[in-house]
Amino acid sequence: MAEGLLADGPAQGDRAWVTLVTNPDYATGARALLRSLVLSGTGADLVVLHTDVAAEHLAPLKALGARLVQVDLLPTGAEFNAAHARDALHARAAFTKGTKPPFHTPLDNFAKLRLWQLTEYRAVVFLDADTLVLRNSDVLFDYPEFCAAPNVYESVADFHRMNSGVFTARPSEATFAAMLARLDVPGAFWRRTDQTFLETFFPDWHGLPVFCNMLQYVWFAMPELWDWRAIRVLHFQYEKPWADHDKADRLRPLIDLWRAYAGDGPVPDAAGLPGPSR
Repeated sequence: MAEGLLADGPAQGDRAWVTLVTNPDYATGARALLRSLVLSGTGADLVVLHTDVAAEHLAPLKALGARLVQVDLLPTGAEFNAAHARDALHARAAFTKGTKPPFHTPLDNFAKLRLWQLTEYRAVVFLDADTLVLRNSDVLFDYPEFCAAPNVYESVADFHRMNSGVFTARPSEATFAAMLARLDVPGAFWRRTDQTFLETFFPDWHGLPVFCNMLQYVWFAMPELWDWRAIRVLHFQYEKPWADHDKADRLRPLIDLWRAYAGDGPVPDAAGLPGPSR
């Protein structure tokens, strides 16, 4: 494989869903995500890029059929790493709309760029480990590079910004090399890490429907936009459904749905769930 990657087995097809696990918390999220993909009936490979995470946390992902690919963090310099460390980034560009959990490590986010090194695949779709796929979404593999949904969770004014929790890509070592050349330059500061970088690297990014990356705050901030019958991917941005937080009561129906996927029992048909109060 490419330098910086070590897979536990070969690819089974030419398409893959890819997620990133950099700590035990995201392994918890990834298990629910992988189970949602399995239940969706996808025909694509399931790939987990992971950093140095203990085998005990990765075993449940392997059990769901995931191909595990260990990755190094990107070869960025000391100045870049210091600028994107958690305390430095949050002090310079604080999150004001929600609360990032304590296990959030901004610098790790850039490791997802290594999916462009998975050249054994013709097409990949990246999913953050805090997402669920609620119905078969293999159609996304037919979308070109680079597609992502807008970062809409508060108002339509956010349609001009993308969210990197779900995106389509075409692996290419040339693209990866171009990314590295542009990423770590003197004075570089990517305010929202990989999200800001990808939005800049792909300035003509194509917009996916918001239903391909429905952010959880839409539930209470823009309830008129919520439609269970249309949602393909549900994304638990900011606070995570496996952790206690101050918005849990407002998001209880979504958390209950995540817990169903995180368990081993039946999951409800999202299309039949009641919508938010308006």
